[in-house]
Amino acid sequence: MTVSYTLKVAEARFGGFSGLLLRWRGSIYKLLYKEFLLFGALYAVLSITYRLLLTQEQKHVYAQVARYCNRSADLIPLSFVLGFYVTLVVNRWWSQYTSIPLPDQLMCVISASVHGVDQRGRLLRRTLIRYANLASVLVLRSVSTRVLKRFPTMEHVVDAGFMSQEERKKFESLKSDFNKYWVPCVWFTNLAAQARRDGRIRDDIALCLLLEELNKYRAKCSMLFHYDWISIPLVYTQVVTIAVYSFFALSLVGRQFVEPEAGAAKPQKLLKPGQEPAPALGDPDMYVPLTTLLQFFFYAGWLKVAEQIINPFGEDDDDFETNQLIDRNLQVSLLSVDEMYQNLPPAEKDQYWDEDQPQPPYTVATAAESLRPSFLGSTFNLRFYKPCSMVRTVICESGRNGEWMDFKTSEKRTHWFYGQILAHCNLSLPGFKRFSCLSLSSSWDYRHVPPCPANFLYV
Repeated sequence: MTVSYTLKVAEARFGGFSGLLLRWRGSIYKLLYKEFLLFGALYAVLSITYRLLLTQEQKHVYAQVARYCNRSADLIPLSFVLGFYVTLVVNRWWSQYTSIPLPDQLMCVISASVHGVDQRGRLLRRTLIRYANLASVLVLRSVSTRVLKRFPTMEHVVDAGFMSQEERKKFESLKSDFNKYWVPCVWFTNLAAQARRDGRIRDDIALCLLLEELNKYRAKCSMLFHYDWISIPLVYTQVVTIAVYSFFALSLVGRQFVEPEAGAAKPQKLLKPGQEPAPALGDPDMYVPLTTLLQFFFYAGWLKVAEQIINPFGEDDDDFETNQLIDRNLQVSLLSVDEMYQNLPPAEKDQYWDEDQPQPPYTVATAAESLRPSFLGSTFNLRFYKPCSMVRTVICESGRNGEWMDFKTSEKRTHWFYGQILAHCNLSLPGFKRFSCLSLSSSWDYRHVPPCPANFLYV
């Protein structure tokens, strides 16, 4: 069953997530406590062996091995490998949830397209939506252990009301080596075509819309089946698992406390005459390796997250509640196409009928929100220190020979070049950068500047 804590984190407050740390169901403690106890027990065995059972020479050898293991553990790119893998698994997990077929759109189209208040019309609508629910039950039965335990055989599907005995015989008479979850969808299309011929579906547009919604529904069933078929490549899962286990296997030895004289003592500084050497100092003897245990908790817990959600159709605490989805889909869909068919409340004028700007009321708890001005854009309140004057585009009109003439609009040619605008209008010349500091002039200085014509308008 999915563990929901959305209400607990509805507001950001002091210690908002702290209350979630005390939960057991769906927690990291429940997933990791066995591996955590095993890691702590192995660490304690090695620590006791080093302290009580080894000779001084053996301790020296063990210290060398511990230093080697500690250096080797740092060479494993655990954060990169594990982080990329968990990201891939989480994205796949959410995509699988969005692939679960829901009949909400299909049932609305059936209710609007298949007409008839008589027994035949009711039978058509209920049968169509039942076929859609049957397809989802068959595909969920193929991918979810919870649904398979609920419907272990086709007889259980018949007893649950998703299939009749005659439909079961038709279903089992079809010989195929592949999964037959798509068979109810084919029944749906044939029954919809028959309803069109009988006039229950009034036009081809309604039939096309109905079949389009069915194809979307069937596509989700197919996608769900293929997610179950095509897993994340096994080699990637093996690489991540081996990387995590290897890291902590090396940490079991490399993070052990070793005596300074048996290990690598720090080099002593040069002593002054008469100065005694200071004792070799090493790491403090921590009987409980807190940082190592925290590191195991984080990395192994990270791997456990991927292990739990890589297949969300199992029976873990955070797996999808597929059985409840089946119950909900059947109840809602049958209600919409049968009891709610043409069962409408009377159309009435709303209470804002004569108001141009309706304003719904607020409660006392939300009254402060009504005082906030509406958002008009991020630059709405932007003010400039200097007024901005409007500038129009300068258009110079000239004849082919450079003479200013009054042509018709179709014979005019517009020059958008900056140099021509400046030349014809006697505007200030732009400051061009010389190619060299020694150059005193440029080609711009020798351009012919004709006078601005009288009929030229510069705005």
